[in-house]
Amino acid sequence: MRSIVFEKHGGAEVLEIRESPDPQPGPGEVVVEVTRAGVNFIDTYYREGLYPTELPVGAGNEGVGTVAAVGEGVTEVAVGDRVGYCLLPGQGYRTHAVVPAEKAVPIPEGISDEGAVSALVQGMTAHFLTHDVWEVGEGDTVLVHAAAGGVGLLLTQMLAAQGAVVIGTCSSAHKAAAGTEAGAAHIIRYDREDVTERVREITGGQGVKVAFDGVGAATIEASIACLAPRGLCCLFGASSGPVDAIDPQVLNKQGSCYLQRPTLGTYTATREALLERSRAVFDLVIADELRLTVGKTYPLAEAAQAHRDLESRRTSGKQLLDPSA
Repeated sequence: MRSIVFEKHGGAEVLEIRESPDPQPGPGEVVVEVTRAGVNFIDTYYREGLYPTELPVGAGNEGVGTVAAVGEGVTEVAVGDRVGYCLLPGQGYRTHAVVPAEKAVPIPEGISDEGAVSALVQGMTAHFLTHDVWEVGEGDTVLVHAAAGGVGLLLTQMLAAQGAVVIGTCSSAHKAAAGTEAGAAHIIRYDREDVTERVREITGGQGVKVAFDGVGAATIEASIACLAPRGLCCLFGASSGPVDAIDPQVLNKQGSCYLQRPTLGTYTATREALLERSRAVFDLVIADELRLTVGKTYPLAEAAQAHRDLESRRTSGKQLLDPSA
């Protein structure tokens, strides 16, 4: 087995490729021969030490492949099944992953390995944000930061399908075009414009019902300042770094606003919830109601470069690793 590990926290340079014996499944586990692994911002949080973990540890948490072996008592899947998994720290960037059978998600016909891994963390995140966090109504104006990112493109599509007026932010003309194609009615270039001023202009001074913020430190103040009275700032990520403490009085002054920090794990905590949400996303993809965008696929040995590209904002859509390359 080949895998990417890190023995200390730090920049992308701490990621190293290692050879080790192929793993064997324990009771209730399966071994998945990984064909594609997903690269997510949460992977950089573990690498940097923002999310504590014992060292050394494997990198990544998401993948798709074929069940190569099953452990005692496994009934959910069988050898030869194509499955995906996510939110399993240390089991992503590798040729073989050990996955609890209850976390193995069957991949339906009609969805490629690349599509499946693109629909897991990011697709299910966009789904719970738009279906559970806040009931977005027809004509509601919402703000989506990083609208051309992996989650942003899917989130924008789902919100637009619900009838929302999406204001997206991005940092380049290429990303602006991608956000518009995904359904954003307005695009704000935050490298050129003041987000708060532009949102107030677009909304006639009213502000937005919801600000979906996966960027964090660089955008949180603008997200709250853009809210309409009784609006919600949904902070679901921190690609620019963790957010400092926020004085609740800021929410009061903004008009009795709300701040939430949800996570996908809470919304897929049981196998029933995981299967229900993954099926919902896969159904949208199969019906051509949700377009998945794969940005770039890197060989496993280039995981460090994938992290550098992700952190430098040079990417759009989903970044993948090919363990066989």
